[in-house]
Amino acid sequence: MRGAADMPLKRIILEMGTGNDLYGEDYTKAGCRAVQDALHHSSLILFRSLPVDRDSMQITVNIAVQHPEQVDTQQIASQIPYGTVDVKPVKGGLNVVDAENDTVSIIATAAIAVYLDLPEGKFTI
Repeated sequence: MRGAADMPLKRIILEMGTGNDLYGEDYTKAGCRAVQDALHHSSLILFRSLPVDRDSMQITVNIAVQHPEQVDTQQIASQIPYGTVDVKPVKGGLNVVDAENDTVSIIATAAIAVYLDLPEGKFTI
């Protein structure tokens, strides 16, 4: 990934989550729940502590489900309140089949990576 003036962006956050849809067999719903789970594990206080605009974040969301082509990427992206979001559905997750009741429970995983343009020397700790 590249930022302003073609400088490489630095990944500053990687958060994971899981979500499911037990009855609706909806990969997007399970993916949204996985994203919410990941977001609830994070507190991005750096935006209060550093002179960085939270909308400058470049965010990649990987959603792993058994049928990635059935994921509504716009709905997944709408779960992220700031930055520019790129959603990439990939093969993964888990389908749990209940043959007796002819249902499938969907389990999705999400990996949210946040990138920022942090030029050398701009921030000191």
